Amino acid sequence: MQKIIYLLLGSFLMMSWQSQKYKDIVYSSSKNAEDLKLNIFVPNNPTKKKLPVLIFVHGGNWNSGNKDQYGFFGRNFAKKGVITVMPEYTLSPKANVDQMTTQIAAAVKWVQQNISTYQGNPDQLFVTGHSAGAQLGASAVLNPKFGIDSNSISGIILNDGAGIDMKDYLEKIPPTSEDDYLATWSNKPENWYQASPINFLDEKSPPFLIYVGSKTHESITTANKHFVTKLNKFQPDVKPIMVNKSHIPMILQYFFPWSNRFDETVNFMKKNSK
Repeated sequence: MQKIIYLLLGSFLMMSWQSQKYKDIVYSSSKNAEDLKLNIFVPNNPTKKKLPVLIFVHGGNWNSGNKDQYGFFGRNFAKKGVITVMPEYTLSPKANVDQMTTQIAAAVKWVQQNISTYQGNPDQLFVTGHSAGAQLGASAVLNPKFGIDSNSISGIILNDGAGIDMKDYLEKIPPTSEDDYLATWSNKPENWYQASPINFLDEKSPPFLIYVGSKTHESITTANKHFVTKLNKFQPDVKPIMVNKSHIPMILQYFFPWSNRFDETVNFMKKNSK
């Protein structure tokens, strides 16, 4: 046990030495005029060339979680030469899914306008998220109401994405106050449609890399099957990478710098950089 603790501590220290963290940078404000902030992880001693950028949107069922829980994700990707940005957003019930997505879209726009200051290349910008974060990130990019040119995003990585076909799910299991779903989604099917990224896939959609846990929730498995089926009309070669994990371990695997997910993601980014 002691050896494991030392190993984890050593990995943490190594990750810290190999990256620099810019904390709590204000990117926008909420409807209540509260500052919205993000963290940026940059490799130490980066090359003079601009580096690819990955925006990570955390999950938490739309009503929990925060950006500061995922420093391991940013440090490990910085170690791989990827600048990583982690925005916060207002959680339910203080905000609904439309307001959350508007905030994530604002974060993407801020990155596009400002990341070159941090050695990032705004023309090599990728968006990823776990669970609810996958829905928010994909919706911000795909739904034109949020004002992001999908051609300006080089790719989207879904990690055990929840809510990506939420209209289908809520038609079968209507929202209640449990888990703040009524506050998050409302009881209006049109809102469910607008918040479901599957409905905005087309030939202009950015390239996708999709991970699904083989032991994840049935609702996530079903939604991802629907999503990939529709995506294949436009990107026929995309197949989900199935990982032998349940839902929470799908993000915890990024704690370890030797995870295959890092090389897979970096290779995806290299392949799709403009």
